[in-house]
Amino acid sequence: MKIADMYSLKDGREVMESKLAAEFQEITEIINVVGGATSHTNGQEEQAMSGGMLYRPSSLNRAFKKEFGARDWKKERIQCEFPSKYYVNGYTPRRPPLSGFREMDFVKNQVGAEVHFSKNAPTICSVCAVMTIFNRYQKVDCGVEIVPVKRFQKEMPPGTPFFEQFVWDLEQRGVADIDIPVLILGITG
Repeated sequence: MKIADMYSLKDGREVMESKLAAEFQEITEIINVVGGATSHTNGQEEQAMSGGMLYRPSSLNRAFKKEFGARDWKKERIQCEFPSKYYVNGYTPRRPPLSGFREMDFVKNQVGAEVHFSKNAPTICSVCAVMTIFNRYQKVDCGVEIVPVKRFQKEMPPGTPFFEQFVWDLEQRGVADIDIPVLILGITG
């Protein structure tokens, strides 16, 4: 795999290249290593579908987890207590409000990295909500999103998000005051 495209939200590229160059270099190395481990010549990483060969998102996610972990990037969670005070019209849940968590795939030195190779992965939510929440909790100052470009996405199961759509969504949305620097990396096989 290699980086085919980059989109910088709120100077994400500039921040990564100048202030967080070591972390950016590690991410670039991880993408290259995972690309070598999941090439089309490795049948264990692919599955046949509709007569063609497709990458398995679960295999890609495992490969990224292994490589990030080997470089001391850690999964980070923030506990959520869901509010119940907004119910209307006398609605009462059968059970007390649930609790849960928000999760970021990998965090190191205040940099958050998210990998999106799953069907219907919530990419835009990651930048618009998760990155800002983790910043509010002082877990990250900058983020990186790794997502396939459309051409590479076609080699994955339908519904996998892709770089061009992600960027279009962000450009249509605009930049908000609460956004943090995020670099979106579009990768190809």
